[in-house]
Amino acid sequence: MATEREPGRIGTIMEKTRIFIADDHRVVIEGIKSALREHPEFEVVGEALDGRTAVKMITSLRPDIVIMDISMPDLNGIDSTLQIKKIDPKIGVIIYTMYSDREYVTDLFKAGISAYILKEDSLSDLSLAIKAARNGGTYFNATVQNIIRDHLKALEEGKSSPQCALDKLSLREREIFQLLAQGESIKEIAAKLGVSPKTVESHKYNIMDKLKVSSVADLTKIAIKKKYIHP
Repeated sequence: MATEREPGRIGTIMEKTRIFIADDHRVVIEGIKSALREHPEFEVVGEALDGRTAVKMITSLRPDIVIMDISMPDLNGIDSTLQIKKIDPKIGVIIYTMYSDREYVTDLFKAGISAYILKEDSLSDLSLAIKAARNGGTYFNATVQNIIRDHLKALEEGKSSPQCALDKLSLREREIFQLLAQGESIKEIAAKLGVSPKTVESHKYNIMDKLKVSSVADLTKIAIKKKYIHP
């Protein structure tokens, strides 16, 4: 007579957590993949070295979890997260970064991330974060928890967080802002985004007006200060 298999026994079909990794350093991606191999319930389904490629692949692959760096070429991790959440709010985003800046934590918390892990933390924290995110939970260390607690307390007291200058920009303007700051030409940006050079030019002047700057060099300074690009 057939009997039901007990959970966890050999032969039980395990539904794997599908994971995508986005980081601009190949060694980091390989390190994460190596650590995740210890967990048979995890499956890495894709990887990218820049935010734009990541968003494009995630749109097609629809992973359960995305492990995302902040500082990446073409599209940084903050704007990538905003786009991913717009594509599918159910995708869990885990930020894996060296930066613990209050502004990053609050911006990404507002964007709906599931976890914020520092690269100085143990890789075991990353696996715990994946498990929490897969079950609809969150995972933040003490430092990040304190930042989030202060942010929520300020909201309860009716105090708004200082607005970042880039909050004034639309998602498309934020994309173009970073590409301009990286030194790409109007024609290069137009080709990359599939729009006309005239459209990019129009966005450029809107961006400069909103940020109250007068040159691309000024945009680059802002991008470096925000750690979106490296000098």
